[in-house]
Amino acid sequence: MALFTRRSDPTPLSGVDVVLADLDGVVYAGAGALPHAVEALTRAKDGRRLAYITNNASRTDAAVAAHLTSLGLPTAADEVVTSPQAAMRLLATKVAPGATILVVGGEGLTREVEKAGYIVTRSAEDRPAAVVQGFAPDVGWLQLAEAAYALKTPEEDGGIPWIATNTDWTIPQSRGIAPGNGTLVSAVHTAVGRLATVAGKPETPIFDEAVSRFGAHRPLFIGDRLDTDILGAQRAGIDSALVLTGIDRPKQVLAAPPGSRPTYLLGDLRELHEPYPAVRVSGDTVTVGRARVRIDGGDVLIDSDGDRPIDLLRAGATAIWNTGRAIFGFRVPERLYADPFHRP
Repeated sequence: MALFTRRSDPTPLSGVDVVLADLDGVVYAGAGALPHAVEALTRAKDGRRLAYITNNASRTDAAVAAHLTSLGLPTAADEVVTSPQAAMRLLATKVAPGATILVVGGEGLTREVEKAGYIVTRSAEDRPAAVVQGFAPDVGWLQLAEAAYALKTPEEDGGIPWIATNTDWTIPQSRGIAPGNGTLVSAVHTAVGRLATVAGKPETPIFDEAVSRFGAHRPLFIGDRLDTDILGAQRAGIDSALVLTGIDRPKQVLAAPPGSRPTYLLGDLRELHEPYPAVRVSGDTVTVGRARVRIDGGDVLIDSDGDRPIDLLRAGATAIWNTGRAIFGFRVPERLYADPFHRP
């Protein structure tokens, strides 16, 4: 999927039957809603379903739904698909219900493990049949050490399975960007030399669960990360929109590899409802709205900044992507990766 591929659609929502939105960095950062998110998503429910996919394993689906409802987005628990739910789908293929599972994480993960019929332990001494790891703010050295003790034997040598809900390196918070579950999984990996099987984005189980649960035929997934949200949606065959209110910034957009390029690029969620500009390509020149960017050998040249920074970024990204060359092969003007977009 490449930017601007759906030129016939007046807006990114045209023809979409289910909107699937990520949460952290898309709807909220910490406890508070991001600017324009609630209003734009409320409007998006007109004529289509609105549901949520989250890699954050710290809270239950009911708790997430209550949070969204408190922000002005009335949501039922079954309208939230969590990475712990996807992890249970994976776990069931490896370990039968009734087994003891060592859980590293919070209530959002332990509740799903128990609902799936497993016994939760926090100690490797209980000889667990698997380790399931997810993010929670209070996960610390003691929990990570217990996981390492349980995983000391490689699975191919008779060791137990290790499933991670997700491997996001960072998580947006109201005070800034904080370490995510990927950093915690990496700590265990460093200790034991093993890799976890991942259930959440960018892997497909969480998307498959969402498409199946909501009967989606033309879903649109909205995320803020190229390496999890957009890559995962592309792997699942789902159109995607990257919104610049969370983790990834213009620099990352310009450098995005083919597997992580969104169908749509948005400054904020209001642009879901705006006519999406067509791209015009003439040789090495790309025009979006009044913005025009040209490739000249190893130089990326801005012929016109246009009226809106988002159109300039769209034009620049498309011009670079169309060359098939990596970003480090170009001299890129600072104006192209300037970052006037909102972030936590």
